[in-house]
Amino acid sequence: MTDAAGEPVAGRGSAAPPPARTPVALVLRHDSAIGLGNLGPVLEEHGYEVVTVDAPHEDVAGIDPLDADVLVVLGGDEAAYETDRYPYIGHEIELLRRRVAAEAPVFGVCLGAQMLAAAMGGSAHRGPRKEVGWLGVDLTEAGASSPVRHARGIRFVQWHGDTFDLPEGVERLASSPQYAEQAFRVGDWLLAVQFHPEVTPAIHEDWLAAWGDELPEYGLTVERMRELQAEHGPAAAAASRAILGEFLDGLAQGRRAGSAKKSSSSFDAASASTPA
Repeated sequence: MTDAAGEPVAGRGSAAPPPARTPVALVLRHDSAIGLGNLGPVLEEHGYEVVTVDAPHEDVAGIDPLDADVLVVLGGDEAAYETDRYPYIGHEIELLRRRVAAEAPVFGVCLGAQMLAAAMGGSAHRGPRKEVGWLGVDLTEAGASSPVRHARGIRFVQWHGDTFDLPEGVERLASSPQYAEQAFRVGDWLLAVQFHPEVTPAIHEDWLAAWGDELPEYGLTVERMRELQAEHGPAAAAASRAILGEFLDGLAQGRRAGSAKKSSSSFDAASASTPA
């Protein structure tokens, strides 16, 4: 319908466009000391409503795996292979398996990366020795053209003793001298890192208070870790924001195109093992 000047007017047969829906980032957290940190503001700046689930205390099995626009799975003291000891870990792996089968966006950190690998048929297991400190990673050729490219020349906190075998059909993006699996992706919708991009000064202090007694075994002290944080923390925070920001930008481009980007990976979700 138009007015006398030929301009459109609201009236019968016309409807206002529906309000834009706020995308949701669902965060699976395993310890209050291992939170979103640097990653939280990036999600909010990209327009996400952040919903956090404390996996040890909430009903992970009752979560609709496809309900959120992006799933972020954080680290923890638990191991991805300890499903008997921590039943919610098994529920998380099942949730991830179903989400991966639908190619729904996921970002995993440390334990999150290990559970993703397990959900896709890889094998999470204990490594030969813990990797602890402010350490760099080496990019692969694929990593140099991925969001993880922002990690080049940057030291991040590493504090883990578990690792995983890379599932078939995914791209390795980074390695370290001690652990071959430091980052991987599937298409533009799944990204996982073993190192810790989330660490802020406050999180760093929490970790030193909780686990600082381990440091002498790795030639470190609480004081030395604080020095390293002051030296490398600002660059790590900037790189972390860039890594997650570029990943989220890719998801937004896919949404604007009207459909999720399809992976060129050879990964077959139907062949992934179902956790016990």
